Amino acid sequence: MDPVKDYYSRPLKDIRISVTDQCNFRCAYCMPAEIFGPDFAFLPKEEYLTFDEIYELVREMGKLGVEKVRLTGGEPLLRKDLHELIEKLYTIDSIKDIALTTNAMMLPKYAEKLKKAGLQRVNVSMDAIEEDVFKKMNGRNVSTKPVLKGIQAAIDAGLEVKINMVVQKGVNDDQIIPMAAYFKERGITLRFIEFMDVGSTNGWKLSSVVTKKEIVDQLNTHFSLHPVEEAYYGEVASRYQYEGTNSEVGVISSVSDSFCSTCTRARISADGKFYTCLFATEGFDLKTFLRNASSLEEVNAKIEQLWLKRKDRYSDERTEETAKNRKKIEMSYIGG
Repeated sequence: MDPVKDYYSRPLKDIRISVTDQCNFRCAYCMPAEIFGPDFAFLPKEEYLTFDEIYELVREMGKLGVEKVRLTGGEPLLRKDLHELIEKLYTIDSIKDIALTTNAMMLPKYAEKLKKAGLQRVNVSMDAIEEDVFKKMNGRNVSTKPVLKGIQAAIDAGLEVKINMVVQKGVNDDQIIPMAAYFKERGITLRFIEFMDVGSTNGWKLSSVVTKKEIVDQLNTHFSLHPVEEAYYGEVASRYQYEGTNSEVGVISSVSDSFCSTCTRARISADGKFYTCLFATEGFDLKTFLRNASSLEEVNAKIEQLWLKRKDRYSDERTEETAKNRKKIEMSYIGG
């Protein structure tokens, strides 16, 4: 299979929408405190896409084949009345899956309301299970306890839960086994993510990456893993099952083993910019286009055109030098 030719023939199936660029953590991965301090100028709320606009965009994308929607941030639960947006998205027949990426801090308050609105899944960002490492990484000296409480609240509400851990060499790679053991025991899926050069502020170096092979090799020294077949075309995680259990663990490897040729995902920032790659340098102003378009059919045609003309293959083409010299959109702005 020609990966470049296949890249341009992929359907658009998955849209990730950042509903706010603000967060209640200052994690070193996407919002380092030395840059995103108390005086940092986040987007004015009036620049955000409205819930009605997000609904209209998702409905049009559904006509193009989109089946999955993930709401991200920042921390999406900081967006007031988020359940009302989920209720709107749930009414779109073509959308089969609605998920949320969160740090779980606010789930005890909102999990039941989100589930009733139509949310199906949450992905919780958690980079360590040991207190000192977790506090250092979240930048706010926050304990694991409120996060674990939020995870339990999501489970109690009937939401599917997955945990995402970004692994950085020399920072939290000693947490791989403790995290795996903790969530394996509870039957919760954990996914390790190679440290990626998203944005320009997270101090990324290739030498800081713990590769998929290294992660799996380390896990196999403590557990017996068996590969699991991919659940759908374009699945980004390589999945494994712990022997003798139904528990799974996965690894997302966009650095050591890129998956550009099967990616079916686009992103929309909180202020309505459309991106065809997580590592994009610029996006199309879909918000302005939507507000000035003569019809939704015109919007539909523009989205299709943007997708079919995409040229992003950054992970395939990445070198440490290009990673240093290429300006990219910050994770807190574009979402995960």
